[in-house]
Amino acid sequence: MENDNIMQLLLEKETHSSDKLLKPDFNSRTGREFLAFYLHAKFKQLIAYDRRQPEPMIVEMNPNFPNSFSRRLITNPTKRFLIGITGESASGKSTICKAIKTVISELSMPVSILSTDNYFNDISKLIAEYGSFDKLIESGYDIDAPSSFQLDVLRRDLLDLADGIDIKAPAYLPNGTGISIPSSLPVSSEKFIIVEGTATMFDAVRDIFDIKLYVESDNIIRKRRFMHRACEERNQTPENALKQWNYLETAGYQYVRPHRNSADFVLNGNSDLGYFSQILEYLYTITNSFQ
Repeated sequence: MENDNIMQLLLEKETHSSDKLLKPDFNSRTGREFLAFYLHAKFKQLIAYDRRQPEPMIVEMNPNFPNSFSRRLITNPTKRFLIGITGESASGKSTICKAIKTVISELSMPVSILSTDNYFNDISKLIAEYGSFDKLIESGYDIDAPSSFQLDVLRRDLLDLADGIDIKAPAYLPNGTGISIPSSLPVSSEKFIIVEGTATMFDAVRDIFDIKLYVESDNIIRKRRFMHRACEERNQTPENALKQWNYLETAGYQYVRPHRNSADFVLNGNSDLGYFSQILEYLYTITNSFQ
């Protein structure tokens, strides 16, 4: 509640302020330097407020982000904004992804969402050879490794989306068959494109994103979330769910966690989503506050 009150005050101050700044000439060096300085000041203010909260949302921010983001706004304003969200299993990335979509939609800005899980390799022949998906995994097949994704297709699709071209993404069937259907999921190239999944920050595609978010949560909370989801929502046995959790914990440590340092923001997956939504509104307000 305290988080909500403070962010609401910040939002009202920015929204109703009579001291609107004149939009600088971003074609000039002075205008670009002003924007960088302005964003630095506002991001510092936001971080300072957030750090004083009982459950801060922003764990870390890349200090170079305000400069790189302002350059991006100036040099290529017509390009779509690609927001990449990653994190270990059950960290809260899907929930945060939905919150971002909700806020962007409420601000009447078009948004599309794409999951990198659609880009798993087709392993139907391997599953048939080993007898089942579980037996394939038991044989040592590492489904979360970068080599298990169609990263060349993902990169091509992301570049097309960034350039305003609609795509048809592959569809991986999560039913144990390992079938991937190529070019079957239509995704429109909206102004904001949110891409969620463990493959988002793999080396082959990371450079395409304008904003990179890494969501993290305490391992005990992640395990509790995962076991509940597996047993209550997906009807897995506790034994099978625990076996899958042990694999995902190891895979996350090996393939996801190393990319934490590449993120623009590290977010707390345990924080209140209402508070996070207000942070998003604040960021939108400060980047649209010029007369």
